[in-house]
This record gives sequence, structure tokens and C-alpha cells, in this order.
Amino acid sequence: MNLILATRDYRTTLILTGLSFCLITATLFSLSVGAVSIPVKDVAVILLQKLGLFRSVTVEGMHEIVLSSIRLPRIIMTVLIGASLGVSGSALQALFRNPLVEPSLIGVSGGSASAVVMVIVFGSALPLPVNGWLYHSLLQLVAFGGGMLATFIVLKLSSQMGKTNIAILILTGVALNALAGAVIGLAIFYADENQLRTFTFWTLGDLGGATWDKLTFAAPLLVTACAGLLFFAPSLNLFSLGEAEAYHTGVNVESTKRRIIIFAALAVGISVSLSGIIGFVGLVVPHVIRVSFHSDNRLVLPASVLGGALLLVLADVIARTVVSPSELPIGVVTALVGAPFFIGLLMNAKRKHEL
Repeated sequence: MNLILATRDYRTTLILTGLSFCLITATLFSLSVGAVSIPVKDVAVILLQKLGLFRSVTVEGMHEIVLSSIRLPRIIMTVLIGASLGVSGSALQALFRNPLVEPSLIGVSGGSASAVVMVIVFGSALPLPVNGWLYHSLLQLVAFGGGMLATFIVLKLSSQMGKTNIAILILTGVALNALAGAVIGLAIFYADENQLRTFTFWTLGDLGGATWDKLTFAAPLLVTACAGLLFFAPSLNLFSLGEAEAYHTGVNVESTKRRIIIFAALAVGISVSLSGIIGFVGLVVPHVIRVSFHSDNRLVLPASVLGGALLLVLADVIARTVVSPSELPIGVVTALVGAPFFIGLLMNAKRKHEL
């Protein structure tokens, strides 16, 4: 038994190390490509110089400015958002015991988006500078509140005799997304031209607005949310047996559910406030990890952090280069990958049910 556990721990470490290497490689590549091409060697030297190393090595000034002011905050934001969406989707799937559950599917993203859009359109009445840190902090706060409210409504309405009815959960999520769409449509009706242009790019997903000011407030919250969800990996393993079984093994079921939902809403809400709606990351990544390796959440959750970040970094590279010098909305790229994958999941679930 000890040998089996040791083998599984070694395999988990090997998988996480491999994903980490892939993420680092993709990150360096992403930092090097764009309108201004920067050699990977220069990228590595600039990053090391920020850590106090290789001070004597000189690099082109333009490369350092582009990397430090534009690409570095963007890649950090991309990694944090991808990690947050990946681990949130993984945790919610484990909590509801269904691989079809995804933050945007059950209304989290829609609730966050509608709250943020209302602030974008009607927030001009507030005595806050549009580009100030206080305004961005307000966006992140209302995004978290909107996402958490939507999630709790879905959870409450889908609960039957202490258990979650997955069919009702998904239908409630669809209804809430429709309601969020109506609220967003109402906001569009009153939006001016500049707000409408901002809103259009924002609802399709946009990583181009990354700044150090935004990350100062958002990064600690996203790291906290991801770390909080990782903490519940053992409890989520017990949830796979059923809520009653988890309760009898000592898990405080309701408290655990609430905390996981709060952390997931925080992660998704802050992500939505930074980049807009980016779908399917939380659906695709956890499922690929479970199918490729195994379903132990002590692997799935941390691997979803790395896999989500890796997927979004690669999607961002595609979005920035495929129609260069223009840029595709990041949500379009992830949807082109995720939508067929989601249809495949549904067909697979249907086939298993028929068998």
C-alpha cells in the first residue's frame, strides 16, 4: 500500500513538474513575440536583472521598456487569470460531481459581468477617476459580489433534500445567464459610444488592458483564491463519494461548500473584472487532466492551476499573432477551442447514458 502511495506521489510530482516546465517555456515565448520581437535570451536577461543578476549585461533599451511596461504585466495577468479559471472550474466540478460544470455555465461569469457592466455604464455618476486604482478596485469588488450572488442563487435553487440536482443547477445557470444578458443589454441601451466600444471588447475577453496598478490590488486576491481552493483538495476527494459519506468521515459539508463557492466566486469575479468574459478554460483543463492522468484532486487542482495558465498563455499568443498587427479577443480563441470540446463532452455523456 505504501509503495502504491509513493508511486502515485512520485507520478503527481512528475506531472506537476512537467506542466511547470511547459508553462515557463510558453511564458518566455509569449514575452518574446509581438509587434516588437525580443530574443528569448534578452527576455531571460531582463527578467534576471530585475532579480539583481547579470547587471553587467546590456540589452536594447526599447526591449526593456516594452517588456517591463507592456508584456510583463500582461503575462502575469494572463497566468493569474488562467490559473484562477482552471482551478475554479476544477473545484466546482468536484464539488458538484459533474464534469460539465464550469464557472460561466452556472452563472458565475454572467453575474460578475453584469455587475461590472453596470458600473462601467452608470459609474460615471460616482466621483471616481475612470483610470484610478480606486475605480479598478470598485470594479473588482462588484465583480466578486455579482459572481458570488449568482453562484449562491444557483446552489440554493438546485438543492433538493440536501443534495444538488445537476440538471436543475445547469438550467438555473442558463436562466441566470439569460438574466445577466438582459441586464447587460439594458446597460448597452444607455451606454455612450466610448462605453459601448469598451464593453464590446470587454465582453469578448481582452487582456490588453493589463497594468501594474490593476495587478497591485488583484494579484493578491487571485493568489489567495487559488491557494484557498487548493487547500480543499482532500475534502473534495471525499465529496466524490457523496455528501453523506463526506459528512460521516468528518467533513463539515455545508461550511466546506460555502467556502469553496466563495473562493471560486472571488477567483472568477476578479478575473472577469480584469479581462472580461473568458469561457471554457474552467471546463476544458480539469477534464483533460482527469482523462490524461487520474481524478485525485490532490493532482487535479494544482495541475488545473498550471494547465489553465498554460492554455491562456498559448491562447493569448494566438490572439496577438494570428491577425497581427491587430489582435483577436481572447474569448474568441478559447471559445473556438472550448465549444467543440464541450459538445464532445455532451455527446460522450449521452453515449454512456444510452449504454
